[in-house]
Amino acid sequence: MRVLLVGSGGREHALAWKLAQSPLLTELHVAPGNPGIAALGQCHPVRADDAEAMLGLARALAVDLVVVGPEVPLVAGLADVLRAMGIAVFGPSRGAAAIEGSKTFAKAVMAAAGVPAAATLPEPVAPCVLKADGLAAGKGVVVCTTQAEVEAGLVELEALPGPLVVEELLDGPEVSVFALCDGVSVRALPVAQDAKRAFDGDRGPNTGGMGTFAPVPGFDGAAAEELVELTCRPVLAELAERGHPFVGVLFAGLMLTPDGPRVLEYNCRFGDPETQSLLPILTGDLLATLAATAAGDVGSVPLEASGGAAVTVVLTGGDYPARGDQGSPITGIEAAEVTGALVFHAGTALRDGEVVTNGGRILNVTGVGADLAAARAAAYAAADLISWDGVRRRDDIALAASASASSL
Repeated sequence: MRVLLVGSGGREHALAWKLAQSPLLTELHVAPGNPGIAALGQCHPVRADDAEAMLGLARALAVDLVVVGPEVPLVAGLADVLRAMGIAVFGPSRGAAAIEGSKTFAKAVMAAAGVPAAATLPEPVAPCVLKADGLAAGKGVVVCTTQAEVEAGLVELEALPGPLVVEELLDGPEVSVFALCDGVSVRALPVAQDAKRAFDGDRGPNTGGMGTFAPVPGFDGAAAEELVELTCRPVLAELAERGHPFVGVLFAGLMLTPDGPRVLEYNCRFGDPETQSLLPILTGDLLATLAATAAGDVGSVPLEASGGAAVTVVLTGGDYPARGDQGSPITGIEAAEVTGALVFHAGTALRDGEVVTNGGRILNVTGVGADLAAARAAAYAAADLISWDGVRRRDDIALAASASASSL
């Protein structure tokens, strides 16, 4: 199969790495890609959000399947443009992708589907959570415990488009639930957990994600199925009822409250950086599975959890998330890979043949092991070998979970 993968981040590097292992793959093309992805497939300088150029590329390459990584082109309708020309796509239509593109729309769908969710509040009064209605690269959320934080959050979010959504502030750990969907049926993937805050101890501003691990202790295959039944299958049915069958990955962000799971948000694609921990612990042919899902038969190809664990540590610029880092030479990537860890490029570029920083989240270092403790040790040992001026990371990714798992 000739495959076109859309995107340029760490998630897309992980997808390219897994797709490249398929015996079905004959050509892997990526647009626009990044320096790490270039080692796995041919990169093309086409922006992910340029639907007409992407259509032209897909037709010129005569691809058999397009896999769309990021949310922005999905929300803008890239899948619709491609499907209208008879091109198979793994990724939802514009109507279905609105589950991420508009929190107001998502709230309406959840209410109609009977999904337990954070309650909407009429006014921004502490304690509460302020959310931008539209896409904000994972940073359009402000948690407010005081009224002063509410006032500051209102100022922060006023620059983002769309209305403001105010929700109750819930308490509990968060988990990421993923379901492959073919428009009618769903298939649960392992549950992951993302560290969203910038600093150790879950302090500081929200980010696009500072690290992840999978699976989450206590959420084995049966428990993951239960969460998918609770949060994904009803939404899939509701979207189909509205004329927007969802084909792709439905990603529910949940908070595990004392009163049970509550949905905080839905995303219309693989998580980033959850994918970097999820794919290494899956056995089976990802390409065959995505192609079958796009064709309406999600359950026809085996894709199972390996029984191991993976931990991903995100390496960022020193001032992230306030600003990114550009042009700093990076050392130690090859040394980290020699340890057996996976290094996924998220925000890098090539300058005179040298890999340099080019973004906020720069690299994702993933360790794989028999359990979370082993995977965590592998990830941090490899991350220790990578450096550039100002590199920063969290040092507590999967720390509590690995201790908890070892005591079970």
